[in-house]
Amino acid sequence: MNHPEQVNTIAPLMGLTETEVLARRSAGQGNNVSLQTSRSYRQIFQENLFTFINMVFFSISLVMFLLGRFSDGVLVVIVIFGGVLVNICQEIWAKQKLDEIALLHRPKATVIREGKERTVDPSEIVLGDILVVMPGDQVVVDGSLVGDGRMEVDESLLTGESDLIPKVAGDPVYSGSFCVSGTACYEAEKVGTETFAFKLMIGARAFRQMLTPLQREINLIIRTFLLISCFLWILVCISFLSRSYSLNDVIQRAAVIAGLVPAGLLLAITLAYGLGAVRMVGQDVLIQQANAVESLSNVDVLCLDKTGTLTTNQIQLEEIHAIGIRDDELRSLLGIFASSATTTNKTSEAIAHVCPQHKISPVLEVPFSSARKWSAVAFDSGSGQELSARSPGADDSIPLAPPLTPGAYVLGAPEMLMPAASLTPEMQAYIKTGTEQGLRVVLFAYSPNLHSLQDALGQPCLPPHLTPLGILRFSDQLRPEAQATLDGFAAAGIEVKIISGDNPQTVVALAKQAGLGAQVQVVSGQELARMDEAQFTQSALTKTVFGRITPEQKARLVQCLRRQGRYVAMIGDGVNDVLSLKQANLAIAMESGSKATRGVADIVLLKDSFGALPHAFLEGQCIRNGIQDVMKLFMVRTFCVTLLIFATAIVTDSFPLENKQSAIVSLIGVGFPTMFIPIWAKPGLLPRRSMVRSILHFIIPATLLITMVALLVYLYYLVVAVLDLPPASDLARVDYSVPRSALVTILVMCELLLIPFLKPPTRFWVGGEPLSGDRRYSVVALILLGIYFLIVAIPPFRRFFELTYLSIPSYIFIGLIAVEWCFLLRATWRTKFLDRFLGADLS
Repeated sequence: MNHPEQVNTIAPLMGLTETEVLARRSAGQGNNVSLQTSRSYRQIFQENLFTFINMVFFSISLVMFLLGRFSDGVLVVIVIFGGVLVNICQEIWAKQKLDEIALLHRPKATVIREGKERTVDPSEIVLGDILVVMPGDQVVVDGSLVGDGRMEVDESLLTGESDLIPKVAGDPVYSGSFCVSGTACYEAEKVGTETFAFKLMIGARAFRQMLTPLQREINLIIRTFLLISCFLWILVCISFLSRSYSLNDVIQRAAVIAGLVPAGLLLAITLAYGLGAVRMVGQDVLIQQANAVESLSNVDVLCLDKTGTLTTNQIQLEEIHAIGIRDDELRSLLGIFASSATTTNKTSEAIAHVCPQHKISPVLEVPFSSARKWSAVAFDSGSGQELSARSPGADDSIPLAPPLTPGAYVLGAPEMLMPAASLTPEMQAYIKTGTEQGLRVVLFAYSPNLHSLQDALGQPCLPPHLTPLGILRFSDQLRPEAQATLDGFAAAGIEVKIISGDNPQTVVALAKQAGLGAQVQVVSGQELARMDEAQFTQSALTKTVFGRITPEQKARLVQCLRRQGRYVAMIGDGVNDVLSLKQANLAIAMESGSKATRGVADIVLLKDSFGALPHAFLEGQCIRNGIQDVMKLFMVRTFCVTLLIFATAIVTDSFPLENKQSAIVSLIGVGFPTMFIPIWAKPGLLPRRSMVRSILHFIIPATLLITMVALLVYLYYLVVAVLDLPPASDLARVDYSVPRSALVTILVMCELLLIPFLKPPTRFWVGGEPLSGDRRYSVVALILLGIYFLIVAIPPFRRFFELTYLSIPSYIFIGLIAVEWCFLLRATWRTKFLDRFLGADLS
């Protein structure tokens, strides 16, 4: 149903009395429904403890305890359930923070009780309360409009439709929608669990476990190796039934196979994300969604509005240029316009500050809309008489206004009013000069027909014949940190696009002042409206500044960039930004912005800390790059042990490692290094490879060569052990302790030597990855190698991990083999042998 956009001053409403409020709350007609903002402690423990893989490890450790192998059982519990404990502690901390955030950003409601407005928590609303809604406010309960107010609401959170819905007296409003323009009152008709949006609000506000792209990749890897482990467990069970293996041997093998599942990857990514979130909170960046950290690391395009981001949104009226009337008359009319509008904004507030006037009641009003970019009020002859005499008790400091000519008064962007208002070349030059100086320029005009503000369907329309009355210039202070912030975006490899509702030349001027660059390419919303899809896409990709853009065009630009494979972050602070925020990969809102923008944002910039964003983007890139490196080490280790299990079974009919031996390879070669890699990771957009290409490029060459070298070392010492047997002795008496200890040593050496290849400190190590120049990773690898030999040298530690001390010549021999492996692996990468063999460029 269509309604006229006329708005009168809201008629006085008394609302409920305190006695009525207490009676209705006692009768169970209150809105005190509890919306769960996070998981319960019980859910956190259940989801972390009772998983399939944890049950497998628990069963293995329990069997080891029953077999008397207490040290093996304790090791499994420490390694696996230690990670579970860290996850539980981190998620409890996240729950507490999420509850605090929900309480901090819980929307407030303005109610009228006993004729007075007061701000209350939504839980204090009762059935029959009268609530006031202004632009940016959220409708918190279901009801119907009462009084003379009019407003436009965004119900997209409920319906998915982005169209603005006009509302007048008698029309229903639903919780979860937002007021975009206008001011109105509504009576609460449904509260608590009876509201239309109750279930939707629960889904929107409750904790959501959103998996990031890296988490999805890691889950895929874990599930893949879980399937491989299940297959190997079945083979072990068959071998137990068909051969003379003891139950102890079977449990040992089952434990080693269970270690193939890289559960530590989840721990690594949890710690890295937690560390990043803590760092960002210190930079006044509040993470509201779990996937925000991952999104930060992928952003390559940042879309932002001029107002509130580049500028402080402190609008000041600088100049008033009268057209055809005296300056004092124009100032009086502007003051009446600004003080009489029921819906205010920064522009009208700046006018009211410079041109104070008494408030009167318009007979019609069109609130400002980002789509229309103009607002209007209409006065009849009665309004004019109202202003011609001073009312009793009026402020004597406000000058008495001259008689007001009845009609419609319009204030808006010159481009939007030009079709109805004739501007001389001098006026156009004055407007152009102001926009080139970075000033916001608006036109004030008049139409004698006060009924020309709506069409036959009752929708707002611009009067056909407008008489220009004045041109106004406004200034907006540039944020002190704007230039440094834009430089930070450039350093992070992020392209900045400014999408604004202001004049394109005004935005360009401010962008240049902020240091965005002299060769800024600009396009206007009117030009975009005339383009076909291909031209629109080309403009979205190539232009830097977009001016006079409607909210729908802003959302379309974000969609277009995403369709072209760009990862888009959008910053907004007003209700007109909600549509584009919901379309972006990452939604960022200012703390001082509207409730609607904060409600849909993934990240909120506390204290409006625009300057903290470059640091946040770099932090996200650090986390992403560190996790990718960790994933490579885990996968090399897991693939290698898997291949060794198959290879030794085929070649020797033996099992390569005991449980504790597998654990020390995992801890020294992968576990401890991954504690430092995410912390020291550097920012930057790395080459975007698919997971398959990443595996082929780095992981497969390293895995195959480590497996080959490790198998040769194992076979060599196994042959030596067989040759040392007395003649005609049973091969079943072969002592596998020395071959397995040699295998553990070569695996630890190769995995630690892989770290300099992963983060090359010098050009010598450059092969599979670009030069890092950071020597800390290599130092950690050297320290861990020393720790391994310390474990071997100390008898209690050596016995705990079931290792045998080899001779010094044997360790030197294995070390030389590891060095030869380094040269072979580097040659494989540098000659691109695998690339040529596969017929693909994987670099």
